[in-house]
Amino acid sequence: MSARYPIIAVTGSSGAGTSTISRTFGHIFRREGIRAACVEGDAFHRYSRSEMQEKILAAELRGERGPSHFGIAANLFDELEALFAGYAETGQGLNRRYLHDTEEALHRGLPPGSFTPWEALPEDSELLFYEGLHGGVVTDKVDVARHVDLLIGVVPTINLEWIQKLMRDMQERGHSLPAVQDTILRRMDDYVHTIVPQFSRTHINFQRVPIVDTSNPFAAKDVPLPNETLVVVSFRNPAGVNFPELLTLLHGSWMTRPNTLVMPGPMLELGLQVILLPRIKALLEKRAAAQHSG
Repeated sequence: MSARYPIIAVTGSSGAGTSTISRTFGHIFRREGIRAACVEGDAFHRYSRSEMQEKILAAELRGERGPSHFGIAANLFDELEALFAGYAETGQGLNRRYLHDTEEALHRGLPPGSFTPWEALPEDSELLFYEGLHGGVVTDKVDVARHVDLLIGVVPTINLEWIQKLMRDMQERGHSLPAVQDTILRRMDDYVHTIVPQFSRTHINFQRVPIVDTSNPFAAKDVPLPNETLVVVSFRNPAGVNFPELLTLLHGSWMTRPNTLVMPGPMLELGLQVILLPRIKALLEKRAAAQHSG
């Protein structure tokens, strides 16, 4: 890790709530005047949407399990690690965007599900902010996690994750229930072996836990509301964390272990601010010191 150009990564599975954390980081960056180079994990998928569908169909015709965006085969992990390693040293690197929908695609004159050309990151950024599936991924060939100065995991309990995916894919994308179930099953091996291990490498995990019945996610009619969830916040190293202050600021919170705090779901965004802002400032102070000494 390099203090000269720090890297913050939010990693989590699809529908885990990483977008909420990304929005909170955006507020922090704007309010504090921090120049962040933002990178979306989807930009490092290997295939466009149409290519991915072709790969899945071809695998299924051979009687094999198709690739998933969770796994090694469908992602450019070498390029992601190269970006992190290069940025940590130079503050520079190449990035692109994955165009998720028609509106994004129209602005670029490209089809939905395709990628923009690779472009240089802003030259004057103070830190890199990554949000996606693989901010802490490690394989036998790459170690993305070792380049990250602040690695944050965002994960709901598995049934809540499935409910969020079902609601999004069925209501927003028009997929059928069997089609979503097939997707969940197809990517389960990659989920277990590629996604889940990241949460043992994170510095802080935010895990959403429902307090309503989600025992059959495939029969759920809606996603539990924030006030129907709790957020379990786990610190890998609790040294230096001012838990009494956090408990005062985050009303209704309590401790369950020396490194674990539980807060009501509606407190998530405030919790992110008070927990993460001091760490972001500390990284930038180290950056300034490194530049001064250099």
